[in-house]
Amino acid sequence: MSRTTKGHSAASRIGEVIRRARALSGRSQAEVASELGYHQSKISRLENGKGTQDMVVLRAVAAVLDIPLATFGLTPPTSTDSRKDDMHRRNFLAAGVVALAVPAGPPSTGMELIQELLPGPVLTDRAPEPPAVLAARLSQARGHFYSCRYAELEAALPRLIGDLRQAQNAARGDDRALSGMLATAYQTAVSLLLKLGDQGNAWLAVGRAMAEAERSCDPVVMASSVRVQVHVLARDRHTGPAISLVRHTADQLAGGYDRRSPRYLAAFGLMLLRGVTAASAGGDRATTAELLAEAQTVARYVDLDGPDSWANFSRTNVALHAVSSAVVLGDAGVALETAQPLMRRRIPVPERRAALWVDAARAYSQQGRLAEGYQALRIAESCASEDIRRRPSVLELVGDMAARDRRGTVPELRRFCQELGVQI
Repeated sequence: MSRTTKGHSAASRIGEVIRRARALSGRSQAEVASELGYHQSKISRLENGKGTQDMVVLRAVAAVLDIPLATFGLTPPTSTDSRKDDMHRRNFLAAGVVALAVPAGPPSTGMELIQELLPGPVLTDRAPEPPAVLAARLSQARGHFYSCRYAELEAALPRLIGDLRQAQNAARGDDRALSGMLATAYQTAVSLLLKLGDQGNAWLAVGRAMAEAERSCDPVVMASSVRVQVHVLARDRHTGPAISLVRHTADQLAGGYDRRSPRYLAAFGLMLLRGVTAASAGGDRATTAELLAEAQTVARYVDLDGPDSWANFSRTNVALHAVSSAVVLGDAGVALETAQPLMRRRIPVPERRAALWVDAARAYSQQGRLAEGYQALRIAESCASEDIRRRPSVLELVGDMAARDRRGTVPELRRFCQELGVQI
């Protein structure tokens, strides 16, 4: 795809976001233009992807239609350096909105969740729930994710996000704790969408998460939102911007680990591990080793492992990422050697247990040991069935292994493909 085509696609995506936000607000182009002091043709041009390079106009449109600035790649209004603002937006377009223009296949996510990610008014006649109740529901949702109960999570998230937005509106946006919870709900949506292979809508959730994290003024929430943004960037192969974002955030948050809360350390450590994933995906061995070493240092001061934890970060989690990064870098032998002690260790979080055995299966496959790879996949399935049966990347792995078994020496692989509905 040429640079011109990419730029046009990015502008078209911005225009589509503006159009959807306006439609959800129930206003015509003329009404929005009147609020902004423009002619109706100005809004029409924006929705058609024309004139989206004007940051002043985009800021005004974002304010009127309640669109998070991060959706357009713009910094918060505290920034007074227009050159930095412009650079930030160009970087975002290169590594964010442009990525949305790349077809990612049909989304496997329900429309209720997608609807809640779009800007627009909260439409409900229910009274706002108390923050403590919302916090308990948010904790339960995160437990669904760590336990790989994706169907339950997908069913619970839309109403949770809607109720958090309603509570935030009732507080007139002044409750930082509610903004933090809403950011965490959006982060969870990002993680779910990526598990299900829905890259485009994951970007919508990232924009929301970053906007709410900024409102919360909580460095822990911000680090967690950066983590999911890095995840999406890495998935879309924008490894350079992903690593730069991790480094920039780490420069601000690193150090003083013995004085930090477990929650702070977990969020920071998980962000470093997401940087490990990005660096290994980009073939950057030096940065992979550097970020792993820093994560190991952080893990000396915190040990959070459990499906009901706010975040899961520990020495075990660091070791699991060492396995994963070795697989991605093509070091199958190193990966399996690192994985051996973990296979005998109790890992309480189903999502982490499944990840270990999926990575082992990838390593075995790299070595041509398809029978052992198949056994590893079956163990992963026993740990977290939904993680195996719904993740596109795992289904692709199963199909690839079966296709490579041309002599049919592992007939179970073909039966597994039939069971999962994978075409060979």
